[in-house]
Amino acid sequence: MFYCSNPACSHPFNPDNSKFCQSCGSQGLNPLFRNRYRVIRLLGEGGFGRTYEAVDTDRMDDSCVIKQFVPQFQGTSALEKAAELFKQEAKRLYELGEHPQIPRLIAYFEQDKRLYLVQELIEGQTLLAELTQQGVFSEEKIWQLLADVLPILKFVHDRNVIHRDIKLENIIRRRTSVSSSLPKAGNFRNSAFRRGGRGELVLIDFGVSKQVTGSLMSKVGTTVGTPGYSPMEQMRGQVFPGSDLYSLGITCLRLLTQCLPKADGSDDLYDPINGGWIWRERLPAGTKISSELANVLDKLIQDYLKNRYQSADEVIKALNLYSLPPQPHCANGRQLALNSFRTKGGQLAINTPLNQNGQINSNISVNPREKSNTNPPLNKGVPRVAAVKSTFEFQVVTVNKRGKTTNVNSGKARFFEEHLGNSTVLEMVSVPGGTFLMGSPGDRGDSDEKPQHPVTLASFYIGKFQVTQAQWTAVAALPEVKIFLNPHAARFKGANRPVENVSWYEAVEFCARLSRKTGKRYRLPSEAEWEYACRGETTGPFHFGETITSDLANYNGNSNYAEAPKGVYRFQTTDVGSFKPNAFGLYDFHGNVWEWCADSWHNNYNGAPADGSVWESDGDSSLRLLRGGSWNDHPPNCRSACRLRYQPDCKASIVGFRVVVSVV
Repeated sequence: MFYCSNPACSHPFNPDNSKFCQSCGSQGLNPLFRNRYRVIRLLGEGGFGRTYEAVDTDRMDDSCVIKQFVPQFQGTSALEKAAELFKQEAKRLYELGEHPQIPRLIAYFEQDKRLYLVQELIEGQTLLAELTQQGVFSEEKIWQLLADVLPILKFVHDRNVIHRDIKLENIIRRRTSVSSSLPKAGNFRNSAFRRGGRGELVLIDFGVSKQVTGSLMSKVGTTVGTPGYSPMEQMRGQVFPGSDLYSLGITCLRLLTQCLPKADGSDDLYDPINGGWIWRERLPAGTKISSELANVLDKLIQDYLKNRYQSADEVIKALNLYSLPPQPHCANGRQLALNSFRTKGGQLAINTPLNQNGQINSNISVNPREKSNTNPPLNKGVPRVAAVKSTFEFQVVTVNKRGKTTNVNSGKARFFEEHLGNSTVLEMVSVPGGTFLMGSPGDRGDSDEKPQHPVTLASFYIGKFQVTQAQWTAVAALPEVKIFLNPHAARFKGANRPVENVSWYEAVEFCARLSRKTGKRYRLPSEAEWEYACRGETTGPFHFGETITSDLANYNGNSNYAEAPKGVYRFQTTDVGSFKPNAFGLYDFHGNVWEWCADSWHNNYNGAPADGSVWESDGDSSLRLLRGGSWNDHPPNCRSACRLRYQPDCKASIVGFRVVVSVV
């Protein structure tokens, strides 16, 4: 089938071998754009030209989108200017496309005096289609939306780009999340951004033509955007990061109420007489929205820019989201400027279940029979013990790739209790020395988990659990060594829950205070010590076997691994020790919260120490290691070998730590 590229052609499809278009008479028809892209169908058209779905014949007919830009003016100088601006914009889109939730730019070119962009095709449906099919969004889904989209906006705004058209139609939910399965070995693009279980929502339509047209026409007050979503300053021709945040707020309100702008310009969500959004009155009967979310939405949609949030980061902090912003890329051991948001995956804390009073539900109970292994709450008396060594017994579960239990063994481990004050103890378990293979084999895992290499470690003691909030509070009350510690840092409250929202620096301060109190040298584990302790003398992706289930760990159970079924997504942390331990008697290495390690970041294991010591040399000290995954992560991120990097001042509700002390 030959396709006519004339944007004015009403019937552009022509039979094979046609010499001219049977509809408009244009000559020089070609079955391929740029001898590479075959048009499948027309997706849409407007004043800028047309958008096509196509396939890339150079990439095994991989699906893509072609955007045709036709300037609405004449003249050689204007066209040359358009081509130059188009090139600059294409470069910007290329850089933005490195983010996994922005369609990747494949190519830009000029053909027949018309400009074209070729971008990644996102398989899925828009939020408008989802709203139409499934009805109003719950508060939990709005949290998820904000957790997914705010870091994208932070990423974009940090690069001095304003989207200018945030709305339901321009946010697509992927049919398959990029983080739901392991990437192919060596695929840096996927592996570099998939940590954190995010990537379901994608922001599209960055409007190259809008920016080019606006620049060329040089009109003060040229409006770009969609009525019913755009703020006052944008309708007058000026945009700021807060303009996008306003549109995001309105998008949330429309999802909560299903009130959409009408064709005649009227809007049931807006009161034109009193001049304000009346979204609360339009909520479905019986719907309750927490004051935490409601206050943020109200501030997002303020008419005057000065009264709104000025950055995506301000909104993220106001909502106390969550996981990591996307991590920076690393090249040649140094950090590149991706300073806003990221994860090596990174994600955000989201979908917080609320009780009837609109508060975070902190009463999750998981496998209560296992609670005997957890640290006692603050209000229970514990004998004052300095360092009495003893043993405890436990059961170790092994499952097959379908998640079915195939073996249950009994285990025994040595430990001692460190008294912290306030009737709180820290249990430290003895890990015997030995040799193991660190990382992933050549046919599995990510490039930063290789090469797999032997490491021999001496014995050491490590926390039986992730540091709890009771333990954190007790140590935070000790005299300061270098920095202040907030005794109530965690978002998800509970004495036996892991502390989170603590930076690497704060974890180091915790160790310093504990060391000064006890006379022992407490510290963060090296990355090798962490993985050795996590594996518990196993070699598979998880210490309990070839897969993970929500009966075994706290993670995002909306995705599965291997042949195991999907499970429960709890949306928050659980008490430490709620699940079965590994063969060393250690708990919660897979999921719950990511755990800080002491090492600097290295892109791979070339040159890694073979004795399990902390690896600082030739690394990027501006980035530190996180291991283990979290309550918000998909299964691949919770593997024993999975690695995450981020700045040491990062705080997130998916990040905690555990401590190590060497055998004296």
